Amino acid sequence: MVDGGEWDRRSVLRGAAVLAGAAATAPLSGGAATALAGSGDADALFKAGKFEEAGRAYEEILRTDPTNLHAARRRGYVGLLANQFPDAEKYLKMALKLAPEDKDANYYLADCYLRQDKLSLSIPHWQAAGEEIYAKWFAAVRGKPYRIHGDIARVPWQQTDPMPLVEASVNGGPPKRFTFYTGTGWLGLSSTVAKEAGLSPVASQKIEFLNGVIWQYFGVLDSFRLGGIELRNIPVGWSATESGEDVDTDSDGIIGTWVFYHLLTTFDYAGRSLILRRRTPETAGKARAAATRAGAKPLPLWLAREHGCHSRGSIAGIADSGTQVVGVLCGGHSEVTAVVNGEKAKQLQIRIDYDRPVETFAHSHPVVTYPCYPKEIRLGNAVAKEVYCYTNPNSPLAPNGFDVSAAFFHSFHKPNNITLDFTDMNLYIARGKAT
Repeated sequence: MVDGGEWDRRSVLRGAAVLAGAAATAPLSGGAATALAGSGDADALFKAGKFEEAGRAYEEILRTDPTNLHAARRRGYVGLLANQFPDAEKYLKMALKLAPEDKDANYYLADCYLRQDKLSLSIPHWQAAGEEIYAKWFAAVRGKPYRIHGDIARVPWQQTDPMPLVEASVNGGPPKRFTFYTGTGWLGLSSTVAKEAGLSPVASQKIEFLNGVIWQYFGVLDSFRLGGIELRNIPVGWSATESGEDVDTDSDGIIGTWVFYHLLTTFDYAGRSLILRRRTPETAGKARAAATRAGAKPLPLWLAREHGCHSRGSIAGIADSGTQVVGVLCGGHSEVTAVVNGEKAKQLQIRIDYDRPVETFAHSHPVVTYPCYPKEIRLGNAVAKEVYCYTNPNSPLAPNGFDVSAAFFHSFHKPNNITLDFTDMNLYIARGKAT
């Protein structure tokens, strides 16, 4: 907080990155986590992150009770987490036959179509879920979105801290400075770059931001080039103050997970580069082989609420969590190594420095967090010991219906390279530069 009690922009941006694990995984409004009678065991498995076992348990419920809305919806969500689209569609459509207006089932099915670039099919479900902005935005996309040209790009970072920056071209223009962050979804532009690119909004909304408001605009971009990879026909967003000025001047835009899940993406922290390849079974196989040579075993990758990447990791204080579901965020603006759930930090008896509160932001509102120092945090073979983290005593443990004990951030990944494979839904993390 700056003099006079006002929140400065940099603290807001830092807080947005630090706490985006919570913001990106906010619960849906329709009560999907409420269990119906007879589904308690399945819900317990789901909450514990045992998704395959939970999926089988929900199927067993549906065999004896095919009218169980909760089981159908949740089984569809299990499929969606792993990008198992036929399963997700089957059970979400089953749920919607039982309750056509169910907001959560409609949201999940809309997301399922979004991930497959079936935007026209997603539109009525966004509308039913109450997401009119998405419906208007995607209705304006003509033809196949995210058309990929080129096979591979290795894009050097212009800087690593306080946030990574890479150069990219918008509609064939001169290089612009883009950061990237898997804690956000769409490709975002500054208001200035959107104007230079000649973009016109197809949808807009006013949102509260600090003590005022900003406008969010949504449109469709012709071309976005990162080195040897070009994406065409891309949904994009941009923001402006009420006077039309840029909200943030630290970069010209931000690349989110929607771009990255269309590609086989390696965040090569040790090599200070972003490696992008066409997403095919062949490139996925090569990524697995390279990880094996580096001694990295495949970790599961789950995608929640459009862009929230999760895997399995562990965190330890005096007690050890064992392997649990954790959030995995690459890029962004954060000095901490991880954000630990407040309830989990107490359970594990992690040292928390309550004498040094950190005033930051989540959901554009002030939040007080505290420094904490786990004895160890681990993702696969990547380990950090006695590192600086935050904990938020009021953060929910199960924002998506399943427990997330911690979220690993930018600083954790620095000695490593990390690959997100959305074809086989695997995550690979290995020490050193990517080969």
